[in-house]
Amino acid sequence: KRTGLGKSLFYEMRYDENNNIIKDFILNNKPYIDSKILLSGKNFGCGSSREHAPWALLDFGIKCIISPSYAEIFYNNCFNNGILPIKIDEKTIRELAEYCKRKEEIEIDLISQEILYGNKKIKFELDAAKKKGLLEGLDDIGTSLEKISKIEEFEKKIKISKPWI
Repeated sequence: KRTGLGKSLFYEMRYDENNNIIKDFILNNKPYIDSKILLSGKNFGCGSSREHAPWALLDFGIKCIISPSYAEIFYNNCFNNGILPIKIDEKTIRELAEYCKRKEEIEIDLISQEILYGNKKIKFELDAAKKKGLLEGLDDIGTSLEKISKIEEFEKKIKISKPWI
């Protein structure tokens, strides 16, 4: 199941060996415990090739991760599970982190591909197909099903031109 994994997100950092909350871990404190956006260092998702990591993030409430780089499989799994992984440089992430320390909010505008905070805007790059998938709630299967008429048309043509297939 995809549900219930949020309680285990960053478990070793959020809880001690006796399962007590570690009070100085940022995601254990208000307002960060309710965050929808996670700022991270580079190579986020490394070692996590299964979908359980994005499921845990979603179950915790995270909808967007901002990092300089990601493990490739994790990065793609984010899109397939409705999480927006944004790639920006480390200097900008440090600036965003400093801004958030004041408990100010940042906003993500997926349509215009901008991070908004204070009076600043930061553009981010995103593959058009991945953006469409997020906006329309499509995973790889949903994207394929959108093209079902073209797939069926191709199959009819191939049966005529190559009946041995």
